[in-house]
Amino acid sequence: ISIVPIWQAELCLCLRQERTSQPMSIDECCKDGRDRGIDNQDCTALPLISESTTCRIVQEQCCATVLEDSICTNGINMAKDQGGCDTQFPGSTCETKTAKMCCDCCLLGRAAQEKGLPCDHSLSLGYQCGLVSRACCDDGRKGWRERGMGGVVIERAGRREKGKDGCAQECVGNGTCACFKGYKLKPDGKNCEDINECLLGASNCRGGERCINTLGSFRCQREVSCGTGYELTDSNNCKDIDECESGTHNCAPDFMCQNTQGSFRCRPKNQCGDGYIQDALGSCIDINECLAQTGPCHPGQSCVNTVGSFTCQRNSVNCGRGYHLNDNGNRCVGTYDVLLYHVHFLYIQLSVLFFCVLDINECRHYPGRLCAHKCENAVGSYKCSCTQGFKLASDGRNCDDLNECESSPCSQECANVYGSYQCYCRRGYQLSDRDGINCEDIDECALPTGGHICSYRCHNTPGSFHCNCPATGYTLAPNGRSCQDVDECVTGTHTCSETESCFNVQGGFRCLSFECPPNYRRAGEKARVERSDTVRCVKSCQPNDISCVLDPVHSVSHTVISMPTFREFTRPEEIVFLRTMSMAHSSPHISSDIVFDILEGNVQNSFDIVKREEHGIIVGVVRQVKPLIGPLNMVLKLAMNYVTSGVVSHRNIVSVHIFVSEFWF
Repeated sequence: ISIVPIWQAELCLCLRQERTSQPMSIDECCKDGRDRGIDNQDCTALPLISESTTCRIVQEQCCATVLEDSICTNGINMAKDQGGCDTQFPGSTCETKTAKMCCDCCLLGRAAQEKGLPCDHSLSLGYQCGLVSRACCDDGRKGWRERGMGGVVIERAGRREKGKDGCAQECVGNGTCACFKGYKLKPDGKNCEDINECLLGASNCRGGERCINTLGSFRCQREVSCGTGYELTDSNNCKDIDECESGTHNCAPDFMCQNTQGSFRCRPKNQCGDGYIQDALGSCIDINECLAQTGPCHPGQSCVNTVGSFTCQRNSVNCGRGYHLNDNGNRCVGTYDVLLYHVHFLYIQLSVLFFCVLDINECRHYPGRLCAHKCENAVGSYKCSCTQGFKLASDGRNCDDLNECESSPCSQECANVYGSYQCYCRRGYQLSDRDGINCEDIDECALPTGGHICSYRCHNTPGSFHCNCPATGYTLAPNGRSCQDVDECVTGTHTCSETESCFNVQGGFRCLSFECPPNYRRAGEKARVERSDTVRCVKSCQPNDISCVLDPVHSVSHTVISMPTFREFTRPEEIVFLRTMSMAHSSPHISSDIVFDILEGNVQNSFDIVKREEHGIIVGVVRQVKPLIGPLNMVLKLAMNYVTSGVVSHRNIVSVHIFVSEFWF
């Protein structure tokens, strides 16, 4: 059994358009996926060989096809070799179910062959099982290809020849032909033609997806791409790309990658603990709690800064004559100045007397007392300095916060913080993860909610976006997002002649002319009602025209309505109301009734008609019960039958001309 993907031809055009930026061809992408499938690699986590999303999909599908082909072939071989499927299959639960299904269905086909039953049975086994069963039943025939769960199709190699009964696809016996799923029998009863599920509204595409018909099936395609940082899954949903896991980020070696929705951030690897502050470069700087906090220690205690923390020591200072303990009880006022004076005086005297310099390292002798941040010893003195983000105060000891925003380091907005600064962006922009300084435009149209921002088309602009409507028939609403229909009949922009009536439809207009049939005349002028125009012709027989008099049809009416393509069709939509003059509760002595019926034009049974009582009057309500995909035009012919004593006394005919727009708005 050979498995061949059916989407290979459909993707040729997409890859040809991307070839200018991604020279990788579809065959190379598929070959890479098949080779990895042969090596039993995980098809959902393949290394990317191209930046093209289409190439990635081809890789995964070709890989999955090889694995599913192998799994199903194992089940078929077990059915042929052992004649049973009771042996435990290896692998995951999903692989076990696939292999056992192929084994069981193959046994069913072999049983049909042994009993002389036809291989093309009519059992509802499911498409995959039915194909495997027929392939094993018709084991002597060559060239079958199997349709698996990965989107593949079984067909005969070369040109299909019709059977002895002349059936194009399947023969169910007694000269009766049938078609595969996705096809319908032509009027000749032999050949098959494709069913357009998109036109009939038989697809299961969701909001924001467009139905595309294919031979024997259909596919759903998103109208708006996922955008940067997201990828399209097999279920047609947008999934965040983990750049950190895939290794596609650009974080430096001393930074670690942190994934976010649609993007990622680079965080410094060195996370500072308590007692430290981290600067913009990721370095950890010790905080001098003794200076940064007001009174961290109790009165009578001295605060001593340590690396990453601080300690409180009890005061043990005995002040000499002329000195006193300060209010906090941690030092004698004037002691430090006197000490420095004596140190310098002793230094000068020793220099003069002994011609040698005996420098005292004040920074080592008085740690944390001389400078707020950093203390650097100098010959005969010392000097203070500050860490990054601070500047030396006027007293030469303390450090004041440096307002980096004054030098305009950010591309848009800057906020000064203690010891550093933070860049931020205006509305419609986001801060770049590469440098944290520049602002990048946000593509609102590519966001997961971009398909709902605009009614029709969304176009990204720097810092914002704007919506467009179809080129003709619509105009942009005041909210800048919705599309409103232009009534060409009111604005006078139609091209209808004097003998035609202009009727506005969603996205355009129609020039219509309704003429009464023979023996009928128009009743009054055209009546303008909501969403419709109505023309009514009543019977007007010539003298002695017996056939006209006996004709039960008393009136013929034409009405026109315009409808959108419902994006989410969840319940029946009431579109036409047929109002009668008959009371809902007539006299019990009179046996009369009104029967509503649809005579013509009910395509795929998309409409029904129900009888209802409103304000004591009988009303017929025409409902749309199935979705319709526009653009589509049809004429629904309705009948109101007045029945008396079981006999139709007279009848009114109403032709509803329906125009379905291709858009949902």
